[in-house]
Amino acid sequence: MNTKTLLNAPYVATNRTLSRRSFLRGVGVAMALPLLESMKPAFATASANTALNPATVKPRRMFAICNNLGVLDTEFFPSEVGRDYELSPYLKLLEAHRNDFTVFSGVSHPDVDGGHPADNCFLTAAPNPGRSGFRNTISLDKYIAEHIGHLTRFPSLNFGVNVAQGARSLSWTNSGVLIPCEENVADIYRMLFMDGTEEEMDEQIRRLSIGQSILDAVTDQTKSLQREVGGKDRERLDQYFTSVRELETRMEMSKEWAQKPKPTVDEPVPLNPEDPRQYMEKVRLMYDMARMAFETDSTRSIALMLDSVNSPALDLEGYEITNGYHNLSHHGRNEEKLSQLRAIDNWHMKLIDDLLNDLKAVKEDNETLLDRTMMLYGSNLGNAHTHVNTNLPILFAGGGFRHGQHIAFDRAHNYPLPNLYVSMIQRMGIESDRFASSTGTMRGLDMV
Repeated sequence: MNTKTLLNAPYVATNRTLSRRSFLRGVGVAMALPLLESMKPAFATASANTALNPATVKPRRMFAICNNLGVLDTEFFPSEVGRDYELSPYLKLLEAHRNDFTVFSGVSHPDVDGGHPADNCFLTAAPNPGRSGFRNTISLDKYIAEHIGHLTRFPSLNFGVNVAQGARSLSWTNSGVLIPCEENVADIYRMLFMDGTEEEMDEQIRRLSIGQSILDAVTDQTKSLQREVGGKDRERLDQYFTSVRELETRMEMSKEWAQKPKPTVDEPVPLNPEDPRQYMEKVRLMYDMARMAFETDSTRSIALMLDSVNSPALDLEGYEITNGYHNLSHHGRNEEKLSQLRAIDNWHMKLIDDLLNDLKAVKEDNETLLDRTMMLYGSNLGNAHTHVNTNLPILFAGGGFRHGQHIAFDRAHNYPLPNLYVSMIQRMGIESDRFASSTGTMRGLDMV
């Protein structure tokens, strides 16, 4: 039987008695041990999950979107700050939602450089992605999923448009492993809203039961180590067993979800656009899938990578686009290229306007879906033409914050964007005051 490792946390050994990496044999898997006094960590493990009661906590959601070629900064950033700022040309397309979003300038991820490779770090803030030996860290969407993902059928979802599969993703595990993007919108719809046959559901439950059996065997073998290690290591092993029990709980809940019918929606199965030139239609459909997933509480954490770098000349209604998206970003102040880029950016803003309208149209008790959904739209590039990873264009909407403002920081010495992630994590009901290179919560952004 070919099974995947259930937990992965490699360690580098010291000269103590335990081997370089301890494998638990005889059950068909390799399961790494927790950090013991006898070992040095290659990287830090995640904190314990925060248990929330779905019966008493109203759901909050997070939708993070990265366009890895960004926008024309001169058209996006307002020239004034505060609440009475004049809307920039792009933001005028969102005027109906002025009080529902905040725009940030002068923010970036500390030490995240390298130009295009930084898109993989948009939700991780892992430093120096362009260097050899770089290893990513956990992304914001997965961090949220680790804490509250057990409350929904899908702990998190990872979507993509025109993504270079295997090379790019917003979503990364705690051990820095890339999670591939789901790009076929029809497949996403079926995954969310269409039940399998009875035989398929039985097979899914069978696989989960096998995983449970493996986990039981691994736990039994690991307990024998408690007789061979010191007091501090026994304490760490106790923590390890706690995390294993949490994994067991999540697997049991997965078995329960497999036996529950999926929610039904009025919208039919969408036709998946096959042509990468249909970029904007793909974006629109992904926004629809996110809204429907949130509306049915199928998940509360979604990441969407818009791989503009990997996109050709777009099929854009009302405009003739003659160059590939990436080529246009290197405009050299050529007016023809700039005009086509403005058309593309305007379409992005129109689709965001539609998304905000759709989220507002869904009522949840006495609030709207937008009131309970944080939408983050931004880029790893502050200026795609020069490949700089500073002064990132960040638009943050909904989610129960006091919006309607332009919060500006020093564009030469940027404020850490991970502070916004800490504010988002706390708004999700997760008790945490740090994420990646954060120094606290986002200054100037208050909850309602």
